[in-house]
Amino acid sequence: MSTSRRHFLKTTAAAGSIAAVASPAIAADQPKKLRLAAIGVGGSRGRYNRGGSIARDAAKHAKMVAVCDVDDLHTKEFNEAFGGKLNTYRDYREMLEKEKPEVVTIGTPDHWHVPIAIAALRSGADVYCEKPLTLTIDEGKQIRKVVEETGRVFQVGTQQRSSKSLFLTAVAMVHTGMLGENVNAYLAIGGAPNEGPFETEDPPEDLDWNMWVGPAPEAGYCEQRRRMFRWFFEYSGGKMTDWGAHHIDIAQWALAPGEDGPVKVAGTGKFTKNVPSDFNWNAFFNGEASLPNGYNTATEFHVDLTFANGSLMSVNSHYKREGDNVDFQNGILFEGDKGRIFVNRGKLEGRPVDELSDEDRKQLDEKIIELCKGKKPGSHMGNFFACIEDRGKPISDVWSHHRTMTSCHLCNIALMLGRELKWDPKSEQFIDDEQANELMSRKSRDGFA
Repeated sequence: MSTSRRHFLKTTAAAGSIAAVASPAIAADQPKKLRLAAIGVGGSRGRYNRGGSIARDAAKHAKMVAVCDVDDLHTKEFNEAFGGKLNTYRDYREMLEKEKPEVVTIGTPDHWHVPIAIAALRSGADVYCEKPLTLTIDEGKQIRKVVEETGRVFQVGTQQRSSKSLFLTAVAMVHTGMLGENVNAYLAIGGAPNEGPFETEDPPEDLDWNMWVGPAPEAGYCEQRRRMFRWFFEYSGGKMTDWGAHHIDIAQWALAPGEDGPVKVAGTGKFTKNVPSDFNWNAFFNGEASLPNGYNTATEFHVDLTFANGSLMSVNSHYKREGDNVDFQNGILFEGDKGRIFVNRGKLEGRPVDELSDEDRKQLDEKIIELCKGKKPGSHMGNFFACIEDRGKPISDVWSHHRTMTSCHLCNIALMLGRELKWDPKSEQFIDDEQANELMSRKSRDGFA
């Protein structure tokens, strides 16, 4: 067992002792109607990570019956909160077959989201899956098709869509014309670390590393791959699909309601030192080329996406505009001919916000109900279960999120190829660019197609 894993076990054990005192265990035999199962409850932040958090949140609405994770440590820790009474699995396929859950949460690394989600949907379950939903554009087409075929309820974990006082209000202000015409969005989502290559080692005995890697290219084990998978293109898309899945989602929702996506994308950026300047990304996507064992996503970038309605969405690692008092590393600046507003998870500010009248706020409340598809804003998980009950479309549905993730992937592809790309959002193809079209899908490892 590696030194870092020993440290992780000690710290999580300590956290578990504190948690046991701070909050009572969730009763495994709670009298809830729906059978719930959690797939992927560990992650990069130790015991209290996103996968486990969404599953515990879902357990407030349904009866948790089973947990599945390729790391026995994660399974054990999660099961403790339910009195150790859950059925446990390493293979999600076995769990879906034996347990037949009615609701499934998915909190795995990103490259497993779509394969597991498709299996869960086809098993008859409604699904809540963490963002980013897809690793490629073609995966988005696949999951959209399966949701349509099965008729199941599917919520993506982009919880910013459920933030009334911040993001919903910002989107509603754009939609109701409170910023005027010709609204553009300028985003900052941060860059990526530049470390590596890293040494490999034997995986822990209680971790099924082969299953963790799954459809991604075969790779030796190291803590960085597992704990910091977002910075490896093998498993994710860097900040573009991390924070981008949140902020690009909100900006695109505001700028292009009802549209299918941008028509043009162009930008510049830098990848980590582990990526050669002449690297063949097409060969990488086809499984014919590999990179050193280090982080390989973009460290800094500036990418502009243009929509058919003329709106611009500028996606940056850090956004700064000289002489205009604009300088931020995380958030969205919406700017129209009547003013501008800035929003992130801590604030919504700007002159148009300060000048809102009672009538304006009433109009915004009505628009927010419309954005929430007729439901009152509130808990993101609560919205999911409300839709399970009435079979409605959740606030972060697969159609809109596929459109968001397409824009995220377009940004990365533009950086990889280093040129302007034209995109047809109707046919979902690059125009006259076969090299770019080949980057819409990836080859899965044998046995995990």
